[in-house]
Amino acid sequence: MSTHPIRPHRLALVFALVSSAVVLGAGPFPDPIRDVRPATGEQTAVFAGGCFWGVEAVFDRVKGVSSAVSGYAGGKKGTAHYEMVSTGTTGHAESVQITYDPTQITYGQLLKVFFAVAHDPTELNRQGPDEGPQYRSSIFAVTPEQKEVAEAYIRQLDEAKVFKRRIVTTVVALDAFYPAESYHQNYLDHNPTAPYIVYNDLPKLEHLKKEFPNLMKRK
Repeated sequence: MSTHPIRPHRLALVFALVSSAVVLGAGPFPDPIRDVRPATGEQTAVFAGGCFWGVEAVFDRVKGVSSAVSGYAGGKKGTAHYEMVSTGTTGHAESVQITYDPTQITYGQLLKVFFAVAHDPTELNRQGPDEGPQYRSSIFAVTPEQKEVAEAYIRQLDEAKVFKRRIVTTVVALDAFYPAESYHQNYLDHNPTAPYIVYNDLPKLEHLKKEFPNLMKRK
């Protein structure tokens, strides 16, 4: 088990969290009207949606995803370290780099999982008990087409009033992605009984299994 420092959460707040990953309005979650054009070879996507442990675990279970790596994006290389990022002053967001096969899963489908399961895109600079800009909701577009598709999907979701509140997710071009320290990688799998994981992240996996079984890897 990792010996990394305990996050500064108030335990009462952790236990008060609802199990759902998102605050939805009425109706089913829609597919994106627009998607990235078919491509050959592995592609990458980078999403930030609060603590990277849960986001990584969700995408690790999505079909077509060969790797999901926790890390940092939005800031400089010299500050891409957990202790510095945790101050909220580096410009980094805890992020996950996803490598996927576009013949098995599309970028649009990854966006659907990101918005519907991985986090709550209506929370500004926080997710559950985690507060600060390092926990912001953001899409780091690897290509201009990814940026256009992500922005179009956000408009689609807002116009359909899928969420009870407005989406605050930012969409910016990716400058660089820096993998996090080794003890953050596969954290949920290594620490499945940790209170933070039990109350914040395991419900996301159950939600993925229930709502999008067709998007999950086969065991």
